[in-house]
Amino acid sequence: MKIPATIVTGFLGAGKTSLIRHLLTHARGRRIAVVINEFGDLGVDRELLVGCGVTGCADEDLIELPNGCICCTVADAFLPTLQRLLDRPEPPEHIVIETSGLALPKPLVKAFQWPEVKAHVTVDGVIAVIDAPAVAAGRFASDEAAIAAERAADPALDHDEPLRELFEDQLTCADMVVLNKIDSLDENKLGKVSAEVADLIRPETKVVLAVRGGLDPLVVLGIDAAAELSIDALHSHHDNEEDHDHDEFVSFVAELGPIEDPIAFERRVRAVAAEHDVLRLKGFLDVPGKPMRHVVQSVGTRVERYFDRPWQSGEARRSHVVVIAQKGIDEAAVRTALQG
Repeated sequence: MKIPATIVTGFLGAGKTSLIRHLLTHARGRRIAVVINEFGDLGVDRELLVGCGVTGCADEDLIELPNGCICCTVADAFLPTLQRLLDRPEPPEHIVIETSGLALPKPLVKAFQWPEVKAHVTVDGVIAVIDAPAVAAGRFASDEAAIAAERAADPALDHDEPLRELFEDQLTCADMVVLNKIDSLDENKLGKVSAEVADLIRPETKVVLAVRGGLDPLVVLGIDAAAELSIDALHSHHDNEEDHDHDEFVSFVAELGPIEDPIAFERRVRAVAAEHDVLRLKGFLDVPGKPMRHVVQSVGTRVERYFDRPWQSGEARRSHVVVIAQKGIDEAAVRTALQG
């Protein structure tokens, strides 16, 4: 019997990681392995999932593929990772793959046609997570400049499609579309977003509504689409696209000392974003006197903070964030400003 794999696509900030956290939290004992396609120098998405606090959600079941768009590094990175999962004494019962926001679904689904994979794994479904308020506002992501930074920070990325075309490709390949963050929309705007999505998806594609990715695994997993069998017939804007170079943005890690006042740090993040045109910041803080690790994420000057899990026994308490910005940024000045 083949192991089902679910591919989760969607732009930066759409809610892919939130959806996967919810799936792990409500897995009901099912062995789920997660493959995460992160970019930059600090694997924050993996750490956020490790911090889910779910019994049975082991570190070895959360595998990161850093510094490479998964759709462009299938042979070098993804297939060997998949093979290692299959070779385990107890293989996973389901594999969930979180792509980077700019990954094209079609090449990844086609990878499941490889004979050594096709014999053991099937694509249960492609899930496209959509930032519904962003689409309602005429965009495809909450911060399109941050999407540009994500594109440029990945040296392996070899496609440079307009966001509209990427959006259409994700919907075309989707077996299910998750309209996320619907609590931020009124009925009229939600209706317009639903109509726009309906014009781009296949007749058999299901559309579901979500707030913060809160969907039951019974809804998302078990679609049984076998998408690898029909993917060749689907049109992609990227089918005949040429390669492009990306060198306008940089990412770097800022190591910080203990952060006594997270509220003051949030103010510094906003000030740095405004002064130095920092597009994205995400990482973890050590708050003295607090037993839990503190997560900080920002898109432009919008900042989100929360405690996610206790510091583990033997784990070094440290504050470090990855910063994504325009090339030419004064890294030393940013590090100094974040220190306060």
